[in-house]
Amino acid sequence: MKKISGVAVCLAIFLIVGLIGSGQALASIKESMHDFSGRGWNAGKGGEICKVCHTPHNTTSNVAPLWNHTLTQANFTVYSSPSLSLNAKVGQPNPASKACLSCHDGTVSIDAFGFGPNAEEARGGSESIAPGFKLGTDLSNDHPVSFTYDAALSTEDGGLHDPTVKSVPALGGKTIDTGMLINHKLECSSCHDVHKSKGDSPTANYLLLVKNTESALCLTCHNK
Repeated sequence: MKKISGVAVCLAIFLIVGLIGSGQALASIKESMHDFSGRGWNAGKGGEICKVCHTPHNTTSNVAPLWNHTLTQANFTVYSSPSLSLNAKVGQPNPASKACLSCHDGTVSIDAFGFGPNAEEARGGSESIAPGFKLGTDLSNDHPVSFTYDAALSTEDGGLHDPTVKSVPALGGKTIDTGMLINHKLECSSCHDVHKSKGDSPTANYLLLVKNTESALCLTCHNK
């Protein structure tokens, strides 16, 4: 029994050291830029972390996963360029990106959440996003989102990797399509890891899915 216990302890130590050595596996939303548990408006709610965005019940029905935050109703000015590929049809952001913009466009308060009939939260909210993180509703100078990124687009564009073929070492060898896209579309979360379990430091402002040292994130998709 002692021998087995000793082996178990050694394995546990090996695992912990391995995780620390990876520099990424121990990162999480806790103490990240999206951890609002220390906010004054959150104190009376037990310092919730997840509930600002998610809830197991009484969610926004058309937004996954189990969305609990008030959605923006803004109409956005989207990116356009003469060099933009014809197959990259950029329209209004999809729900997956609107979820992010519901704080980052500045039209909805950070603490505007809770949909249940007995929700404790006041959905009006009181805290606006800091100016440095506010994109506004004019996205014409921001990377386009919510467009289909597939093999046809990469062929037509000529400057993009085929997302069904190009693997991403930082994501365990998943392809761009399986590791970064949502339903074959590029969204905010294709570049940013909101839960901060991968990529750069949990407290880094950009919360990148892949570290951008030597433009590694950009060159994941752009074949330059």
